Amino acid sequence: MAGRVEGRVALVTGGAMGLGKADCEALAREGAKVIVTDRDAELAHTVADSIGGDAMALDVADEQQWKYVMHAVAERHGGLDILVNNAGNVIFENIEDCSLEHFKLHLDIHVVGTFLGCKYALPLMKHRHKTNGGGGSSIVNMASTAALMGYPMIPAYTAAKGGISSMTRSIAIHCQDERYGIRVNALAPGGIETPMVRDISGRGDEELMEIADGPLPQDGLGAPKDVAGCVLFLASDEARFLNGLTIPVDNGLDARPHH
Repeated sequence: MAGRVEGRVALVTGGAMGLGKADCEALAREGAKVIVTDRDAELAHTVADSIGGDAMALDVADEQQWKYVMHAVAERHGGLDILVNNAGNVIFENIEDCSLEHFKLHLDIHVVGTFLGCKYALPLMKHRHKTNGGGGSSIVNMASTAALMGYPMIPAYTAAKGGISSMTRSIAIHCQDERYGIRVNALAPGGIETPMVRDISGRGDEELMEIADGPLPQDGLGAPKDVAGCVLFLASDEARFLNGLTIPVDNGLDARPHH
């Protein structure tokens, strides 16, 4: 069904590549005006130009930059309907090797970045349904199935992603209690073929693998579009009865018994 987010204004963090880029493309294809944000402003503008969107530089851990971006969104677009807190990082280190600096870096990008995004987006998103109709605004935060499992080499990453999941529930109920007309959900992707996954798997000098259409094998990597399709669904009115959830997007990884 075309036009599932027709006329909506969407902002995606970390939108210059990987999952974020796929999210931007999916939302734009279904009618949204997409604001692509990223620390790499040049790449963000490249993506925005390709989808007919807008672009802004944004370090998600910087509160002043969030204030500036949201002020600009209000000035240019009058409000915001969809926020996708996608920006992220990962450094592979076990608990003994991980420095406090690296631990805090993960929290700053994932947890603080998501907190600031939600905090400063709410004034632009609440009560939009009163003027635009439809099922209300939607925030989609990016957690990870890694937070649900005991991966020994990423304690900082798993802590940060677990924090996003818990915070998502809290913000969702706050918005519902205040009758803002804003739903807040999180996605928990498993292994997706992105530049980040390629680099950490030791294939940094290789081209990204093409993930074929059709059923995926057990333990097979997903494509960015597999997550972007879920972002699009949660952003649309089709998901108006979903709120406060963390949904695995992982080809059954979390559901499979481990012996």
